[in-house]
Amino acid sequence: MTTALIYLVVMLLVAAVVFLLAAVVFGRGEELAPLPPGSSPTRLPAEDITGEDLEDVRFQLVLRGYKMSEVDWVLRRLGVEIDELRTRVAELEQRQPERQPELEAERETAPESAQ
Repeated sequence: MTTALIYLVVMLLVAAVVFLLAAVVFGRGEELAPLPPGSSPTRLPAEDITGEDLEDVRFQLVLRGYKMSEVDWVLRRLGVEIDELRTRVAELEQRQPERQPELEAERETAPESAQ
């Protein structure tokens, strides 16, 4: 009985030493060093966000998933960008009917001047 207990204690000590040695040598399995508290890996350009920019977005991991403030910030930025683009499209669509008679007049005169 005493021998079994000694073997068990020795196995636990060996396992603990191997685990600590592996943790020191291999780290925690992260590719990069952890970020300092309060910093964020989330980056977006100031304007003209592209699909590639969105593919490159990374959020800081916290206990229950992604850091909510970073996700909210990205969603607000994308919302502003989409609103600006829709406003620009609406402006261009309003100008299109105004320019339509001009474009038709240019088309009608272009074949005559070419002859």
